[in-house]
Amino acid sequence: MQRRWWSVGLLAVLPCLSGCLYHTHKVEKTTIAGPAMDASVAQLVNGVNDRYAAINSLTATVDFQATTGGARQGKQTDITPFHGYILLRKPSMLRVLALLPVVRTHAFDLASDGETFKLVIPPKSRAIVGSNKVTKPSTNALENLRPDIFLNSVLVNSITAQRLVYLTSTSETRKEGNKLVETPEYDLHIGEEAPAADTHLAVRVIKPTRVIRFSRLTLLPTGQDIYDQDGGVETHVTYGPYRQFGTAHLPSSIVIERPRESYRITISVQKVVVNQPLGDEQFALKIPSDYKVQTLQ
Repeated sequence: MQRRWWSVGLLAVLPCLSGCLYHTHKVEKTTIAGPAMDASVAQLVNGVNDRYAAINSLTATVDFQATTGGARQGKQTDITPFHGYILLRKPSMLRVLALLPVVRTHAFDLASDGETFKLVIPPKSRAIVGSNKVTKPSTNALENLRPDIFLNSVLVNSITAQRLVYLTSTSETRKEGNKLVETPEYDLHIGEEAPAADTHLAVRVIKPTRVIRFSRLTLLPTGQDIYDQDGGVETHVTYGPYRQFGTAHLPSSIVIERPRESYRITISVQKVVVNQPLGDEQFALKIPSDYKVQTLQ
């Protein structure tokens, strides 16, 4: 009873104090980007899997812009943009060709069979070969640019059976012109059960593998975070506005960020042809005999 009277007394005093303890002022009001659509986990998973299954091969004409460094290094280097091409054949064949500005000769040429890769750099008469995945990071950020980074980012890969998934909703607010625009989003969390480190632990541990972000205005992916074995963000991908490229509805830009290696690659998509036959010879890359070859782990 005494506690109840104390609460009532405090509520009675608060209006008298509000004049000196509170100050209300105007803040910029957000504008909702549009009506939010609802979707279930099943709808989002099936949407991802159906879009991935619809594309067996892809040939894209693109522009590349790369940036290394950032706030942690206290400096940033912007690399001259390159025009180029991306060829992809599922499940894991990849070719990435970049051309030097103006002269349009090869700046670099990368080819992968899904397990190993070759990277030829004609301006330096140099080649790099190695595993698709980085096992021993290099101090040179761009030497850590492996095929798997493109394979996991250019398309939003399907969500395989037996994965553990759950859905959360959020929103992102950004400045657009003179307005603050709030876009409602879904986050689809994907993981797998981690081995039990403690047999007495009374809960089941989930190891995250990916989070796919969806706009609730379109229910299309706007980005994804890909996690490493320790649960850290390995790759952060943002997808720009979607466009119709022939029969395919795909993002017009892809921004790939590697936080630990401090580099970012922006891919601006100019043209895409899907499901055109791509033979093995289009993924074969020969290293000239006079090139210096470096092997990366």
